[in-house]
Amino acid sequence: MFFLKNKETKETFDRELKKTRESFFSRIKSLFFRKSKLDTDFIDHIEEILLSSDIGTETTIKIINNLEKKIQKEKYRGGEIQKLYKLLKEEIEFLFKNIKNECLEQKIKEERKPYVIMMVGVNGVGKTTTIGKLAFFLKKKGFNLIIGAADTFREAAINQLEIWSNTVNVPLIKQHMYADPASVAYDTLQSAQSRKVDVVLIDTAGRLQNRIGLMEELAKISRVMKKVISKAPHEIMLVLDASTGQNAFEQVKKFISFVKVSSIILTKLEGTAKGGVVIGIMDQFQVPIQYIGVGEKIQDLKEFNGKKFIDSFFLPQIQI
Repeated sequence: MFFLKNKETKETFDRELKKTRESFFSRIKSLFFRKSKLDTDFIDHIEEILLSSDIGTETTIKIINNLEKKIQKEKYRGGEIQKLYKLLKEEIEFLFKNIKNECLEQKIKEERKPYVIMMVGVNGVGKTTTIGKLAFFLKKKGFNLIIGAADTFREAAINQLEIWSNTVNVPLIKQHMYADPASVAYDTLQSAQSRKVDVVLIDTAGRLQNRIGLMEELAKISRVMKKVISKAPHEIMLVLDASTGQNAFEQVKKFISFVKVSSIILTKLEGTAKGGVVIGIMDQFQVPIQYIGVGEKIQDLKEFNGKKFIDSFFLPQIQI
């Protein structure tokens, strides 16, 4: 259900998600204090708050419908309005319960080395930076890694990865600009085998405006990698920018239409009030969020903790 390996305090997590928490919670708190009775108007206001938090229309409707059914079943009255707060939280928690979120570290340990992770995402979401942060994160966990610079269409991406690889002290396999991305991936996996590394991170291009070309390119990279390691890639991670709100939903739809996305990294969560996309994306696509980016520093990539995330939406408890 939820992954609770993160040792950080609730206060730290709340601080990292301050804008999302304050935007959602302050409006919910205001609504519950302002209203004295449970009526249709009250439910409409909750729906409006959920939508404005970028949870998404489909997920919002699901939450509201379930809420209304329980209200009718339990015959809640106006004087029991405080129970609705707890009920709303439970409905959002329920959306997370059936999503399988396996520990990446455990999967790496269980799989025959090297474990290959292909990173996908549109340009501008922080994919290259996230690869550097993920390399740092996994290295701290005791894994040795290698990075493949297969986004050969942007010189800046190759240069940026080189800076990150030097910072993290992780080998980087690269070729010249406009080289065949599949060739870079092939070289990276061969090098990974010879060096006996644990994890391979493969960067890819994010030119979503040319969807057919990108789909063919990712498919080719996968085929070529299988010539070296039959199960590669073991993991396809989609990097999303949380601050884009509803646009992040569209990116997930497009990527899962032509690659099997196994998990998501959501970046820039600390700087946006649109953190509700976490709830909508996990509910609508049933793809687990593995990590969240909460800052510019190298250590600002955190394991996603569903329970803490939902608690940050609803704490402190409202007393009515």
